[in-house]
Formats: sequence, structure tokens, C-alpha cells
Amino acid sequence: MSIEVRDLTKQYGGQKAIDGISFSLEKGEIVGFLGPNGAGKSTTMKILTGCLKPSSGKAFIHGVEVSEHPVQTKKITGYLPESNPLYGDMYIREYLSFIGDIHRLPNKKKSIEEIIDTVKLRPEANKKISQLSKGYKQRVGLAAALIHQPDVLILDEPTTGLDPNQIVEIREVIREYGKNRSVLFSTHILQEVEAICDRVIIIHQGKIITDSSLSHLQSQQNNNLIKLVLRERLEEVVWQNLPSLKSFRRIGDFEWELEGDDPEALKKQLLSLSLQNNWNLVSLQSENRSLEDIFRGLTKSPNHE
Repeated sequence: MSIEVRDLTKQYGGQKAIDGISFSLEKGEIVGFLGPNGAGKSTTMKILTGCLKPSSGKAFIHGVEVSEHPVQTKKITGYLPESNPLYGDMYIREYLSFIGDIHRLPNKKKSIEEIIDTVKLRPEANKKISQLSKGYKQRVGLAAALIHQPDVLILDEPTTGLDPNQIVEIREVIREYGKNRSVLFSTHILQEVEAICDRVIIIHQGKIITDSSLSHLQSQQNNNLIKLVLRERLEEVVWQNLPSLKSFRRIGDFEWELEGDDPEALKKQLLSLSLQNNWNLVSLQSENRSLEDIFRGLTKSPNHE
């Protein structure tokens, strides 16, 4: 295992930031680590990188326990924290040289120029960090995380502040880097996860609520969803007596999204209801949820909207 987490808990007073979570990553996996603000993502990443000690449980990088051997595990881990702390008075090459010295890189100058090209910093390479836009500061942080060619890469909101073109470029860097290494990254841009991940871990209120391949998650969550389009506006009360209906929400003036444990039975009930009330039915079909919809459904208290 490149990354392994066993029953990890971090408690602050009476509150548990993470509560007995376990997961692992193999070499070559790029895994999206998702959850609402305050779910425990950053806390988990800080423990994995040796910046924070757990209250209980263990975290391992390549079989080495992080809390017992933090220096050893830092040598093979790259980390871009959410806050991305940088020294604004340093020039880019000066800062990367400083990071290279920490890692005792044997060919430091070559490594600096290569990583500048990798993260597309060349146009700004002669500037002080304080002179950079937020997007380019993110690139400097990513360069610092990658300069020593770590086996494990942990990224906390790596595309914050980037414009759409920059996001695509950094996405390609992460995808290429993850071909023969392990990458765990958190993001609120769920299109990023759909673009580069095969697997997602969703954490909510300190607990992992799903750990699944992206395709399985989408297949599992999409099976029960139906989209109904009419030519007239209906009130919510019409759905009260449908036995197969689990939840519903209005997605437009004349459009509804409905979910049932037995979608075929629900379709029949909807057709029957339509005929009884002489509705002008435009379409009734199974619908695929976006990852954003799945995420919202899993991390919200169930209710009718």
C-alpha cells in the first residue's frame, strides 16, 4: 500500500474532527477526497503528512508509520496544503532552491528548471512570489510539492485560484504524475474528480460515507432517478400518495426529479397519475446524476425539495 489509514481519529476537546476512518491507496491510483467544509479532509491530510498527530489510529506511507517516522515519510511525500504557505519576499527559483536544499537534491538546478516547465511557471520564473497572481502562487506550491519526485502526492485544493485554462494544465500534470505514483487530492470542483479520478472517497462529519470507484458510484446512485417533464406546473401535493416514491425535487417550472427504490414501478405510477389527471406529458425517463448531485445527496440530510 502506498497510503494506508487505520481507524484514524482526531479529537479536539469533545469534538471529533475525524472519527475512526480507514482507507488505502495503491500505486498508480488518483483518488478524489471529497466532503463539505469541516468534514475532516484537511485534518486527515495533515496527519498523513506528519503535520498533525492523531488522537488514535495509525497512518502509513509505504508501510512506514507517519507519527513514528515523520522525517522518513516526508522524504517520499509531496504536500500542497490548503493554505499554501509561501515566502513572498523570495524569488521563485530562490524558493525552489530552498525547498531543494531541504530535500538534499543532488541535481538541484536541473530539478528546479524541470519543475518550472512541468507546472508552466516559465513566463513568471524571474519574479518574486509576492508579485504573482493567486493562480501562479498555486503553481509555485505545486512545484515545491513535486520537486523531489515523491512517490506519494497529497494535494489540498490544488486548483484554487486558477482560471479554466490553468485548471486544465494542472489537471494534466496530476494525471501524468499519477500514472506510476499515488495521488490523494481534495477539491470542491467536482468536474476535476470526474476528469482525472477513477475512485472517490467521501467524508462527512468525520466519517467516510462512501469509498467507491467513480463508475460504480454513479451507476449505483443513478439507478433510481427519474426525470419528468410536463407542459404545466404542478404543486408538490400531487406526489403525496405515490407508494414507490422516495424523494422528489423541482428542477424547473415544468420539470421534476423523482427517486424511487423501484424505478419501473414508479414510472408506471407516474403514467397512471398522468392519465388520471389529464397531464400534458412531454417525457418520462431515467436520468443520470452528475457527481455534484450525488455528492449533495450523500452529504445532506434527506428531505423533499
